Amino acid sequence: MASKVDPNTKIFFLETGWHFKETIDFKDEIVKRLKLTNVADLKADQKTREEFNQKTGNKPYEVNPDYCCQINKVDPLDQALKGLDAWISGIRRSQSKTRKDVSIVEEYQGLFKINPLANVTSGDIWWYLKEHQLPKHPLFDKGYLSIGCWPCTRPVQAGDDERSGRWAGTEKTECGIHTFLKSKEARPKVEAPEEKQEGSEI
Repeated sequence: MASKVDPNTKIFFLETGWHFKETIDFKDEIVKRLKLTNVADLKADQKTREEFNQKTGNKPYEVNPDYCCQINKVDPLDQALKGLDAWISGIRRSQSKTRKDVSIVEEYQGLFKINPLANVTSGDIWWYLKEHQLPKHPLFDKGYLSIGCWPCTRPVQAGDDERSGRWAGTEKTECGIHTFLKSKEARPKVEAPEEKQEGSEI
């Protein structure tokens, strides 16, 4: 939809370093097919990422998934949004219980977040894909209805909501990029894990 308005619309892609290969290939296909000319890959601070990965045996998503999301998604997006008046997201109320009350327009400290697809259903999405001959993510047919980083994404089980495959088996339901507009005092504080000491556990 954005490409039809202006293919030079600024697009942010959160390059976490943990994407499925299929996701990277799909992103490249979409950029080429829609002739998008202003796509920015957002990445974590390299030193912070490398230090955290080293401390966690290159498994940050297991040791502290909240901090992993913080440095690889939330912080890079926060930096990219500085100086902007608004940004647009494709999240939908039908995706999960945690998103069922999302507003179409949100605002925090002068920054607007617009969710134009909030009322759209999965059926609407499929109609749009067919109508405009758009491809679907190659992992969709394998049961991946919502796709994030490969270590934290599983196929969805029958009867579960679209995002049930994200951080399956844990209480985590969001990475933080759609909750960061809340007052920082109201958000859980996410910190880097401390260095492992002798006789202690991470």
